[in-house]
Amino acid sequence: MKAVVFTLGCKVNDVESGSLIRGLEEMGYEVSRQMEAADLYIINTCAVTGEAERKSRQTVGKAVKAGGKNARVIVCGCASQKNALPFLEKGDGVIFVSGAQGKGKILELVREGLDNASYGARVEELSKDYEEMLTPHCLKTRNFVKIQDGCNRFCSYCIIPYLRGRSRSRKLSSLVDEVLSSSAEETVLTGIDISDYRDGDGNTLTELLLALKDADTRIRLGSIEVSLITPEFLSAAKRVKNFAPQFHLSLQSGSNAVLKSMNRRYTREEYIEKCKMIYAAFENASITTDIIVGFPTETEEDFMQSMKIVEEVGFLQVHAFPYSPREGTNAYKRYKELPYAIKKERVERLIERANEVKKRYLESYIGKTLSIVPENRIGEYTEGYSENYIRVYARGEFGKEPTRVRVEGLYQDGVIAVKE
Repeated sequence: MKAVVFTLGCKVNDVESGSLIRGLEEMGYEVSRQMEAADLYIINTCAVTGEAERKSRQTVGKAVKAGGKNARVIVCGCASQKNALPFLEKGDGVIFVSGAQGKGKILELVREGLDNASYGARVEELSKDYEEMLTPHCLKTRNFVKIQDGCNRFCSYCIIPYLRGRSRSRKLSSLVDEVLSSSAEETVLTGIDISDYRDGDGNTLTELLLALKDADTRIRLGSIEVSLITPEFLSAAKRVKNFAPQFHLSLQSGSNAVLKSMNRRYTREEYIEKCKMIYAAFENASITTDIIVGFPTETEEDFMQSMKIVEEVGFLQVHAFPYSPREGTNAYKRYKELPYAIKKERVERLIERANEVKKRYLESYIGKTLSIVPENRIGEYTEGYSENYIRVYARGEFGKEPTRVRVEGLYQDGVIAVKE
């Protein structure tokens, strides 16, 4: 039997899909992550933007077509949590639609048998407890470990707290067991809001890092919030022997007025101060971020504050994207969307500025030494990421273990280096 597990959206979805893949393989399925002919399709959807929802519906349609009359299609994730009906209407091949909760129960449904099955939609009430799932097989040098789900922040533009539920965290002992037993050269701690990690025993992300301080795998953090950056947290991070000093510190806007209307609960001054703390704690730190462009209250002056903060912080990388109205959020109810042309033009300007700043950051590493985890062979180069998330194309023969390289110059989206 052949199955396809197709994932849209975030790394949390990807980890959950990995759990489904492991369960299917244990049942004897041959599983692919690519859209191709199969007997069973599980589509893990996303709703972070309107475009993500559209792609989710489109992907389900593709699965129905690719599978033919005998295929069975199961839909789960945030887009079907938001609205299950459009997915049921994709054709008779869609036998079951669930939401963001209870993905592990899909395996029970498959185990019971899919012949002549028609289960309809069953979107479960969002739980207050963390849902334990099978640990995905570690197939790559970089492994993602889900530590938390849900969000309590309720930013005015974001639909995810309504689709994922309130913040809930995985037990620290379970996480430590998984990370320490993994064969991955790098482990990324991920979740919807890992800054809010707090398990049932009161352990925070600081305690989790201290519990992993002697891990042989490189420890990298997923996206974090400004409130997490304290002297205590940075001190714990410095004690981790293989900590990756890349901080994806969510910004969203450089304007205090826009931050307030976004319900982000910090100022640009506070953000810059936290960045200074990071740079002071880690000599080779990099800071990456997300910026929403064209929020409904954003004026040209507000936008210029975002342009300026890119320079002031010196980001390695900025993920800039236009505001997408999400029905059900406070911003959708309160504000009128800006014209698309304005959003598009501002995104282009911000990306151009971010690329200039990234270039200067990369140039500062020419002649210096970095440690990379080799991932792929591309022509004559071995490609991998440094501890501070610089993409490195290195000459020389490499194994899978972290290796020191000397940077020679800029190349494509990163740097070119030679093995020391």
